[in-house]
Amino acid sequence: MQLSGNRFVIIGRAGMDFYPDPPGTKTEHATQFFACLGGSSANIGVAICKLGGAADLVTCVSDDAIGRFATNELARYGIGAQHVRPVGGEARNSLAVVETTIEDHQSVIYRNGAADFEMTQADVEAVDYSRYNALITTGTVFAAEPSRSAAFKGFELARAAGLPLIFDVDYRPYSWPSAEVAADVYSRAGAMCDVIVGNDTEFGFMAGDYDKGLEKARQLVAEGAKIAVYKMGEKGAITITPEGEFQTGIFRTEALKPTGAGDSFMGGFVSGLAEGLPVREAVLQGSAAAAMVVARVGCAPAMPTRQELSDFLTSHAGPTAA
Repeated sequence: MQLSGNRFVIIGRAGMDFYPDPPGTKTEHATQFFACLGGSSANIGVAICKLGGAADLVTCVSDDAIGRFATNELARYGIGAQHVRPVGGEARNSLAVVETTIEDHQSVIYRNGAADFEMTQADVEAVDYSRYNALITTGTVFAAEPSRSAAFKGFELARAAGLPLIFDVDYRPYSWPSAEVAADVYSRAGAMCDVIVGNDTEFGFMAGDYDKGLEKARQLVAEGAKIAVYKMGEKGAITITPEGEFQTGIFRTEALKPTGAGDSFMGGFVSGLAEGLPVREAVLQGSAAAAMVVARVGCAPAMPTRQELSDFLTSHAGPTAA
């Protein structure tokens, strides 16, 4: 599967990430932090833009200084924010306090009254989907109303415009009212999509049995999806297409932290599809981008440029399995 171009509309959240500084500092011992753009959808947009593509975000942010920080950061990275709507009242932007550590890593996420869950059907109806080559969303948008209904409406409108739907499962239990609701909604969303990317735990969750995640990924392709990428951490990934499946390894790197890999993978992967790479090469490009981000401080700032990614792929012989 290839995409007709490199312009994406992304439905999802933008927030703020706080990192204890200097790197390696535990949060409870920190006296200073640095801030950068956060939120999985925003991070994917950064990854795409830094690799030479274009991305517009559809979401809501809080009508306060933190929301303005997020929209300013989107602009700095070149992400279109014409469909980012500020909301007042008690809505607040998501905030993540994330350590640059591997051992005993701590990420504390604040999602109470999350502004991005205020996205409505009117927000997605305002988008001209004909301007894009694919729609990307992450699973968090489905966790609460009115965002859930809005995201499904966005799927319908994008599908009607002929856009492929790309879904990063991105299961965050703390956002959902129950595991049962999440499993049902994720299965509905996955069944609508052309490309589904998730890890073994997330596919297992969708299947209702953690031992049947790979079976679920295969089922989604059998029922109409073009690609399912079943990620297995250090064991690499199994990619399933209607033509068959293949396994790839990971690129070894000196990781500073475990976060950001999934967003970077998605950015590198879809950019590869947009560039016309074969699916295997697109997966490897995503894997290389993921390896680069975990070895750097931050998530959005750590996303590689096109030249950096090319240099990395040239200097690394290839991925290895665990």
